[in-house]
Amino acid sequence: MMSKTLKTAVLVGLIGGLSACSSFGGNKKEKLAYVERPAEQIYRQGFEQMEARDWDRAKLFFNEVERQHPFSKWARRAMLMTAYANYKATDYEEAVATAQRFIGLHPGSDSAPYAYYLIAMSYYDQIYDVGRDQETTVNAEAALQQVVRRYPESDYAADARLKLELTHDHLAGKEMAVGRFYLKQNQQLAAIGRFKNVVRDYETTSQTEEALHRLVEAYVSLGIIGEAKMVGSVLGYNHPTSEWYADSYKLLAEYGVNLDEEVKKPRDRGYWSRLKERLF
Repeated sequence: MMSKTLKTAVLVGLIGGLSACSSFGGNKKEKLAYVERPAEQIYRQGFEQMEARDWDRAKLFFNEVERQHPFSKWARRAMLMTAYANYKATDYEEAVATAQRFIGLHPGSDSAPYAYYLIAMSYYDQIYDVGRDQETTVNAEAALQQVVRRYPESDYAADARLKLELTHDHLAGKEMAVGRFYLKQNQQLAAIGRFKNVVRDYETTSQTEEALHRLVEAYVSLGIIGEAKMVGSVLGYNHPTSEWYADSYKLLAEYGVNLDEEVKKPRDRGYWSRLKERLF
């Protein structure tokens, strides 16, 4: 996705070519021969390479715009296009670095929202499965929240909100995986901490119902039936048709607890909110 402002350019003829490779720090990289020419011509060549999906060559031309015309409007556009080309080439580290450089130099630019969004997408596209380290997921969450906070009315923010839901689900899934591991190792207190994190921090995700049930299991295994009953009643009040509630119901029935009765007891309006605050 590219900002409309980045696509508008005066596109004129083609000049230039690629020179032989030269070495930098032991790595051979292709670079453009220096031929002085108008910024819009170089930008045009880079844009055409983008349309051809030749991301590496596109970056060469956009970098050349910055080299020859560093203070021009084309240099600003080229910098962000370089970030986009890096993103499309899955060179996410460079995409983030270039977008951050753009923001640092041009924080008030109309294209700044896209730069923030591009950083978020560079992290988001690297989200791994829940069994792996979630540092990238945490970075994606922070970057997506930046977009929403800074530009709440933008199209970028609308998309960021949707992606935050999946990001939160991944983070909740990681907490659940660790919590289950602790539960199997009979480390109930450690497991309880993880499951509470899910309920408190990721309540709107698909992991919440299981987290509540696992809390019931952990409390029962510790013999804290009263706490298990309260958590089970929260599960039943919020998710009465859940399979996890059915499991909690059966488990607590073995200890003489009827969760349906607990859920249906007359309560004042703020009871369930206060109970959740107390438990989590």
